[in-house]
Amino acid sequence: MTINPNLAQDVWKDIGEHVQFTVLELKRENPETDREAIAEFADRSQAIIRSLRIRDAEAGLKVAIGFSNKAWDYLFPNAPKPKELETYQEIKNDKYIMPSTKGDLFFHIRASNEAVVYEAQTQFMKFLEDITEVVDETKGFRYFEGRAIIGFIDGTEAPAIEDSADYALVGDEDPDYINGSYAFAQKWQHNMKFWENLKTEEQEKAVGREKFSDLELEDEDKYHNAHNVSSKLEIDGVEQKIIRMNVPFSNPANGITGTYFMGYARHWTITKMMLEQMMETSDFLLSFSDILTGQLFFIPSRTTLEKIADQEL
Repeated sequence: MTINPNLAQDVWKDIGEHVQFTVLELKRENPETDREAIAEFADRSQAIIRSLRIRDAEAGLKVAIGFSNKAWDYLFPNAPKPKELETYQEIKNDKYIMPSTKGDLFFHIRASNEAVVYEAQTQFMKFLEDITEVVDETKGFRYFEGRAIIGFIDGTEAPAIEDSADYALVGDEDPDYINGSYAFAQKWQHNMKFWENLKTEEQEKAVGREKFSDLELEDEDKYHNAHNVSSKLEIDGVEQKIIRMNVPFSNPANGITGTYFMGYARHWTITKMMLEQMMETSDFLLSFSDILTGQLFFIPSRTTLEKIADQEL
């Protein structure tokens, strides 16, 4: 059995014009009722997605639905677990922390039409509102030229779309869950006044690239903890890649602005090592940011979602 992107959920780099991230916690009042509700949702959610793609064929709706380790144990206690699925534990050093926060169900919805995003999440909740509580709901957007909110081109080192499958999708190493993906979701809030008061040359040294052209700086021109240094992971001289998306969010009148980081990966261990390295080197981005959330979710293939819908998992 080989990787087949057509059987996967939407775990590709495609930020969309409008984005919705939602994390839900199961109330856990009745396991049998919860499992039945999740089975119905697994079935109806795919019909909702198909319907919205017909209702607005130009919107480019993309959806990823995931389950945390604790949710998997609760909902599918008799099923084998994806091999690298675990509960994310906080990562910290003496100055910074990447916290672990709660969450059972995860949604990453994006489209060029906000109405489509709204409709998808609204219809999903009709099947989930009685058994869940909202942990976090974040609305993201596409910034100018697809740049990160700090003004730099996003995802230069991420694999191209045509090369994404091998980095994003589980393969023969876990045949029970082939075409699934490990999604790490992390919400950063930035001190934008601090960042904006830096000179462009300082910002470039902090990121490791020229701000306008996106050309990478020479190593000697970067800060030792520049972001593209801290987040670049090599194993035996080979650079490791995941599908990265940095989605801006903001409540500008309240001065709240940040980045919702999404990492989709074939191997959670790669993402985890990247995060650990960012902490070990005190990535410059940490110096003006507070990380508010963090959790790992498994994004099952559409084939596995069908099994969940049929209560065969």
